[in-house]
Amino acid sequence: MAVLHDDTFRRITALMHGAVGLSFAQAKKPLVSSRLGPRIQRLGLESYEDYLALIEGPGDGGEFQMAVDLLTTNETYFFREPAHYTLLENELSATKPRSLSVWSAASSFGDEAYSTAMLLADLQQQGRIGADWRILGTDISDRVLRSATEAIYPAERLRMVSEERLRRHCLRGEGASDGLVQIHPRLRERVRFGQLNLCRSIEAIGPFDVVFLRNVLIYFDAPTKCEVVDRVLTQLRPGGLLFIGTAEGRVPCRTPLQVLAPGAFRKATT
Repeated sequence: MAVLHDDTFRRITALMHGAVGLSFAQAKKPLVSSRLGPRIQRLGLESYEDYLALIEGPGDGGEFQMAVDLLTTNETYFFREPAHYTLLENELSATKPRSLSVWSAASSFGDEAYSTAMLLADLQQQGRIGADWRILGTDISDRVLRSATEAIYPAERLRMVSEERLRRHCLRGEGASDGLVQIHPRLRERVRFGQLNLCRSIEAIGPFDVVFLRNVLIYFDAPTKCEVVDRVLTQLRPGGLLFIGTAEGRVPCRTPLQVLAPGAFRKATT
């Protein structure tokens, strides 16, 4: 088993920070080692130094992106942090918008985007919002975005989804696909995905009425967090809603925000 030396760990983390803004303190060395170690073995490399040389080079064959995927992929599932969806439902029921644009800014495998689509479809059917709504999901990982577009999930990932919603919005696999669920085409057509690095300038992809930026700030250091949040908030309409992970603490930014609940904020209107 290869050993991750401190100097190599620092070089790997410096590369990640410079390229995509990821920040790993010294205490994260075991995590980096455990995430990259199996990949190094699979590639037949002898050391972390060999792997670093590979991902630093121009002809990495997409391995740098693979390293990013390995270091950032965490558990995700449908309707994670349900209090946020309850708050969103209450806000929309009160305002009854005729049109609505939502951005899942760190969409990973699409669980969050499709959870939101289920909620909006139900609210539309109940007449609490208009029919003109859409969702954009973005992530730095092309691999997870391809998976999100296919919208096929282990049934366990939908453990927070009611049976009624499962019947309305999902197709259950049979035979060889038993235990898998695919999101219904009528929801998939409302959601589109694209690759985006939150640590780089963002073109005018908004404005959005709701932005989810959950469970991604944990990967950034304090200055980068502030830059990312302010950059994302340029795409949120005044009065729009921002959601971050409830465990991510106080939102670090210069843009004025009103606190609504843990991890939930409203962008100032002036």
